[in-house]
This record gives sequence, C-alpha cells and structure tokens, in this order.
Amino acid sequence: MPANTFTLADIDATLDRVLAPWVRQLGLRAEAVDAQGVTLRLPFQESFRHAGGVVCGQVLMSAADTAMIVAISAALGAFRPMTTVSLTTNFMRPVIDGDVQVRANVLRLGKTVVFGEIELTGQDGKLAVQATTTYALL
Repeated sequence: MPANTFTLADIDATLDRVLAPWVRQLGLRAEAVDAQGVTLRLPFQESFRHAGGVVCGQVLMSAADTAMIVAISAALGAFRPMTTVSLTTNFMRPVIDGDVQVRANVLRLGKTVVFGEIELTGQDGKLAVQATTTYALL
C-alpha cells in the first residue's frame, strides 16, 4: 500500500495491532494523515497525572514514540518492524488536563534509518512537548 493511501482507519488498525497492551491503554486515536506525517489525539485520563498534579512525562514520551511509529508506517505504506534508537524530549510546559494533540513528522526516511520530530500540544493550543527521534528499520 503506497504511503499516500494510508488512511485514518489504517492508523487506528496499526495502533490496535502492533502496540503493547499497556500502550493501547493510552487510547491514542488518529486525527490526520498527510505526506509529512500523522496527528493523533491522546485523550486525557485522570490516571495519567502523577502526585504533582500534571500528566507524567512517561505518558507523553510514550505518546510521542507511538505517534512516530505510526508516521513511519504511513510513510512506508504499512507497518514494518522498527526500533527506537533515540528519543530526545523537551518538556516546555506542563499538561494538567485535557486532550493532547500529538503531531509526528518524518524528516528523513532512509533505507534503514528514519529521523523524525514530534510536537505535543495541550488543549490550550500551546506547545507542551517537542521531541526528536531516530529509528532503525529492522
């Protein structure tokens, strides 16, 4: 399947098929797909907050990593086994509640290595998290 035919339904099917059960519990859902990448929605859950009252970084990093896996799958036209080589995350502002929009863009799709960038935006429309990634295609 060519990348330009990857649909929102394909994204949701990929999320349901390839993720570990605990990652599926995040409830990520497809919002958009285009030539550059994908947009997912992370629905807010009270259980995402840690004792400090904000959504914990592990949840946000998991959402970012997952979104990039889906963006790479869309660029390839289907899921292919891959592994995260690096994930550099910058937390710019706390997420306290509300859904988070997760935008993952493939910057360079090589034969064995993929580079990407992810932005997570809070319900206020402000950038909360920015990450850069490198993946190895297996």
